[in-house]
Amino acid sequence: MAKIVKKKNIKAVKKSVVSPFQIYWEKKNYIFLFAGMALLVLGFYFMSLGNWDSTASLVISPLILGVAYILIFPASILYRKKVEVPTSETAE
Repeated sequence: MAKIVKKKNIKAVKKSVVSPFQIYWEKKNYIFLFAGMALLVLGFYFMSLGNWDSTASLVISPLILGVAYILIFPASILYRKKVEVPTSETAE
């Protein structure tokens, strides 16, 4: 007589596997994101001031937009809180 093989419950197996693509955004990530958006609005506002050859349009605005695009947005995406790994000290 053949043995009856029990199938594993698929839902139980899926719950035990942790995805490496979990969303890890925390409060600090959202603060960086909204600060970057505020800097974008401020940079484009300075770009709209005065003539096309004004100091605000040619110097201040690109600096603000550069900080937003190069520093703040990548920081909001890449920042992750460091997880402390407990070290187990074994007595020898």
